[in-house]
Amino acid sequence: MTAIYTITSGLHNESEVSRLSDQFLSGIFPDGGFEFRGSSFQDFGTHTLDLIYVRTGGAEGIFRSLLPEMLSRGISRYYLLTSGKSNSLAASLEILSYLGQQGLKGEVLHGSPEYLRSRINALETVAIARQKLQRARIGVIGEPSDWLISSHADPVALMDRIGVKLESIPMEELLQEIGRAKADPAPSEVPMADNVRASYPGATQIYHALEVLVKNHKLNALTLRCFDLLSSVGNTGCLALASFNADGFPASCEGDVPALLSMMISQALTGFTGFQANPSRIDVETGEILFAHCTVPFNMVRNWQYDTHFESGIGVGIHGEIPEGPVTVFKVSGKLDRFFAAEGELLYNQYEDNLCRTQVVLKVKPEEARYFLTKPIGNHHIIVPGHCKALFEELLG
Repeated sequence: MTAIYTITSGLHNESEVSRLSDQFLSGIFPDGGFEFRGSSFQDFGTHTLDLIYVRTGGAEGIFRSLLPEMLSRGISRYYLLTSGKSNSLAASLEILSYLGQQGLKGEVLHGSPEYLRSRINALETVAIARQKLQRARIGVIGEPSDWLISSHADPVALMDRIGVKLESIPMEELLQEIGRAKADPAPSEVPMADNVRASYPGATQIYHALEVLVKNHKLNALTLRCFDLLSSVGNTGCLALASFNADGFPASCEGDVPALLSMMISQALTGFTGFQANPSRIDVETGEILFAHCTVPFNMVRNWQYDTHFESGIGVGIHGEIPEGPVTVFKVSGKLDRFFAAEGELLYNQYEDNLCRTQVVLKVKPEEARYFLTKPIGNHHIIVPGHCKALFEELLG
């Protein structure tokens, strides 16, 4: 819920200011949907989104007197709502300038009711996402795969920036749970090759074993050193990860923590963990990029088939088709000090035997495609349905 607090100069007529305020707020919130807190700031900072409605000019000193108490609660970002009447915009600009001098962040929310409604909705979405990420526990099952030489995370930065905690879980613990896990039979009505059907029960054992680790370690997300399973149990984690992600539980391949962080952020902001994939071919002249991987969330595809895992030719991989249309390509670094977000269009799905099983071709701006060849954040990137770059920028900016 958005809460609105007010600061008002005593030089202005209160009844007239209140009349204009009611008119202004009803234009932004025609159906209500906010909590009016007035001039009492005792619980400021406790709602999903707290706005300071600067109702008149001359309110700058009032804000300055309130600031020490708000700072004592750890609040470092302030949103100033203004109608533009009674010199309220001028006062808001002075306050915003003062915040900048104190090394604090802020924004003046000013414009049409439609713009303000859209901007406040976006800020609410980001605020809710921050709450979801706070105190989240990531299970790192096994170490990152040996080839991910740049895809590591800084535990201190993650805790300081978004409150996420990493927990290392030995691969041996997973293997023990796999040995105890139940095996689900392959669904008879779903067509699949004989070798894939034979591998299906073992793939479900991996899923059920991971369920146990999630419960025992109270995890909110996990990443799995999945290639170790090829030799240890003769199967893959592709089916398990597709299932977890479809259920809204972020789960990444190959022990890639930065990819998992990207998926957690995507889930918190958009409701989709996204498709973790490798860029396989890039045309920097047209901006077309082929992405591929052997698992994809079931809730992102219009249909799918079970196949083998590409590199090993064993286990159960997922060949899914993602609907054409707007997408966002996203990746955050392991220190959360850098991110990439580009909006584009998914042009078509394809299938080649010499690539990972789910394969999509999308198009971004040529200069954005060039990023992959000049300063990429690792190889895995996340493809999210819809155009949502602004939300990523708001959360990480």
